Amino acid sequence: MSYTTEDIRNVSVVGQAGAGKTLLCESLLFESGAIPSKGEIARKNTMSDHDVLEKVHQRSLTASVLTAEKNEKRINLIDTPGYSDFLGVTVPTLDAVESALIVINAQAGIETMTRRFMEWSTERQLARVIVVNRIDGENVECSQLYDLVREEFGSACVAVNLPADSGASVLDCLQGTEGESDLGSVADAHTAIVEQVVEMDENLMEEYFENGTVSADKLANAFVQAMLEGHLIPVCFTSAETGAGVPQLLNLIADMLPNPLQGNIPQFVSVEDEEEVLIEPQADASLIAQVFKVAFDPFVGKMGIFRIYQGTNTKDTPVLIDDARKPTRLSNLYSLQGKDHIDVAEGIPGDIRGVSKIDEVRLGGVIRSTDNEKNIRIKSGKISSPMVGLAVAPASRGDEQKVSEALQKIASEDLCIAIERNPAANETVLRGMGDLHLRIALERLSQVYNVEVTTSVPTVPYKETVMKSAEGHCRHKKQTGGAGQFGEVFLRVEPKARGEGFEFVDNVVGGVIPSQFIPAVEKGVRQVLDSGAYAGFPIQDVKVVVYDGKHHSVDSKEVAFITAGKKAFVDAFNKANPVVLEPIVDIDVVSPNAYMGDIAGELSSRRGRISDTDSLANNSVRISGIAPLSEMTDFQSRLNAITGGEGAFMMEFGHYEPAPMEIQKKLNAAFVRPEDD
Repeated sequence: MSYTTEDIRNVSVVGQAGAGKTLLCESLLFESGAIPSKGEIARKNTMSDHDVLEKVHQRSLTASVLTAEKNEKRINLIDTPGYSDFLGVTVPTLDAVESALIVINAQAGIETMTRRFMEWSTERQLARVIVVNRIDGENVECSQLYDLVREEFGSACVAVNLPADSGASVLDCLQGTEGESDLGSVADAHTAIVEQVVEMDENLMEEYFENGTVSADKLANAFVQAMLEGHLIPVCFTSAETGAGVPQLLNLIADMLPNPLQGNIPQFVSVEDEEEVLIEPQADASLIAQVFKVAFDPFVGKMGIFRIYQGTNTKDTPVLIDDARKPTRLSNLYSLQGKDHIDVAEGIPGDIRGVSKIDEVRLGGVIRSTDNEKNIRIKSGKISSPMVGLAVAPASRGDEQKVSEALQKIASEDLCIAIERNPAANETVLRGMGDLHLRIALERLSQVYNVEVTTSVPTVPYKETVMKSAEGHCRHKKQTGGAGQFGEVFLRVEPKARGEGFEFVDNVVGGVIPSQFIPAVEKGVRQVLDSGAYAGFPIQDVKVVVYDGKHHSVDSKEVAFITAGKKAFVDAFNKANPVVLEPIVDIDVVSPNAYMGDIAGELSSRRGRISDTDSLANNSVRISGIAPLSEMTDFQSRLNAITGGEGAFMMEFGHYEPAPMEIQKKLNAAFVRPEDD
């Protein structure tokens, strides 16, 4: 069908793993007529889970774009993974939509990721809809769960449909006013919706109190505004398995969720000066789009999926990608229905489009018209840094390049996959969010890219710094028969605040070290930064001030001052009370109350420190604190053992702090300086 920007509804479907998001999307597609029958996860034939590993594990591992049509509206649904390990593919989808369906498993209640997705959706000012799924499951108390939702997320949460007949059916409360549900009368629920919505508009409130009702059109406009301002969070009850509540949810999406002209557009800023860039979702404006998913297909190569915020994209229009100066034509342009790609000629503001065989596209990258000179980016929220690592190496000699290319492809698909090279330990480290994340990455290496690797526990990413100022000196003199080498350097090392990095300052006066040799001194100092001077780990948060030296009119040359700068820095560093810093992570554990003491004891045994505990609405507790990364390697398995699989935790990098003295002494004793070899 033909549609305009006003007809588009972009929705990300998020929530804890096991909430039933994929089957809910399948039910919405079936209800809209987009597919002839619902797929089943067990039969591996859903539209969402088409990735080879998704079929093996029978769970969503990547984001999938699906398209439906209802009431002359074009609905783009993005089905996402629910495990915290895969936030790097889920969270970017929130920048591509105006609305989020936050799905709750009625049998499990409000879980850790439910809260996280509510927080992220709120930060991005999305219209939020809470979908309570599996209402026909055993031991489900919808009334109690609805109270918990309102207690957890506030009185803005208002039911727009209600379960009846113990979850066998659902009654519409948005348009309907007749009937009795399992949670009370439909009329009372309808009144609650109207009263919540009219609070947004004084004139509408006055009309309601005078007439006892408001027109459907006025209610719809105020409904959208209330959601975008966080004054209303509709709560829908569904069973994706039986289809109960799915028609009502589909109508809500089509008729009541914001379109791209109404939604809160993400903030774009200039890369150079961080100035805000105004976005206008008009078809005749300069093109601005952002890539929110990257994937590699063995048949079509690299694919980028992007959301258009402004302007019209056609196959023949040249575009710039990020900071590229050479224009590119997006000739392979398509819309998506799961794994199926439908060729299209253009995309308008609000559209979600895919493009293939363009190597320049990257996750988070911006596509813009050639007349838009500014390199811009979305000012997006923070995602947890990948902290769990494995050292990987090719299983077969000669596969180094093949493994490296495959690792880079995996990292380009997921913001929470990182590839690090530790030159001191001669290790390539694959980092992710957890054990499952790394396991899936290794399986993808093997099954998708046909490379095999061996794994081992990586070296802890310690750092080195100094605690006081000290001076160092080196006089490098070498005579080898012909022209010699001479360079003398005096410098001072000073500590900087944690996280401030490295600074090099030239305070030489009088030309005692000619200006052309100062970069050589800095080069020598920088050679030590990666390899370390005290225990063999990268150096951070130090200031180096070169203030004196000597040169020789014939023998002084660059190599001499590189060596002198390097050795003077090592000399000063080891006089400045050097310390080894260990990475400390912030941890957030959620579990049933009964296990709080055991978890606290486990963290304490790992040198962890608890900073806060919060009682949650569903008889659970959140434990927040910090712990050394080196002690957290097997924490997930221990947490599962303690809680019987009911506990969950998230971990992200916090800061560096000095390691215990016994560890520092051990690391220093094992370090062999290159010059001592």
